[in-house]
Amino acid sequence: MKRVQNFFKRLFILPVRFYQVAISPILGPSCRYDPTCSHYMIGAIKEWGVFKGLWLGIKRIASCHPWGGHGYDPVPKKEKK
Repeated sequence: MKRVQNFFKRLFILPVRFYQVAISPILGPSCRYDPTCSHYMIGAIKEWGVFKGLWLGIKRIASCHPWGGHGYDPVPKKEKK
């Protein structure tokens, strides 16, 4: 089961990595947050899994506009049991 979860995490991280390497350098720095939205998305998927991680990343990207937030906004940590 763990292998399947890791496979899907990598599958959803791959397009974000492609964006970081191929598209982001062309657009230049424009994220208002630290860590950047793409790094936040990867961190959220790794921490929370595919579904919640994507949801957190999409919410973050949606708030990255001139009237949205800015500054340091780390991925929320999962409570360890």
